Amino acid sequence: MKIFIISDTHFNHKNIIQYSNRPFETVETMNEEMIKRWNSKVGKDDLVIHLGDFALGNEGEIKNKLNGTIILLPGNHDHKSTRKLGFLIIHGNLRIGNLIFSHSPLSKEEIPKGFVNVHGHIHKKESLNGINVSVEKTNYEPLELEELRKLVKEREKS
Repeated sequence: MKIFIISDTHFNHKNIIQYSNRPFETVETMNEEMIKRWNSKVGKDDLVIHLGDFALGNEGEIKNKLNGTIILLPGNHDHKSTRKLGFLIIHGNLRIGNLIFSHSPLSKEEIPKGFVNVHGHIHKKESLNGINVSVEKTNYEPLELEELRKLVKEREKS
């Protein structure tokens, strides 16, 4: 089993294409391409930690097309309906090793010494205090945990 991280997919969110300057003509094209990229990396038995803002409507339909078990840290665009769709829901932050996963970036004061904040929410912007894994930063596909750890090591060197 592999673990993947992703944030801010915004499936079915037409306005996100223009808002975030995504390279898709239509919401249908965006959905299809992101589902294809997701499933080309994620296997049926893998785990995906989604850091929020999964979809805007028809969440169940999209979720059923995606490989893996999804842990969702709800974002500001996720609604209560996601609880009924089989997501594993975690409210607040999730810690794995020295990584703190959250939807929104944490302030410097909220990140304990030796930890790295992995988050979404800010789309194309650079993270000030962590690593932004919004889809605009991950080629619209989930990032394997090992790939993320490499990014953390590179960041620590600079």
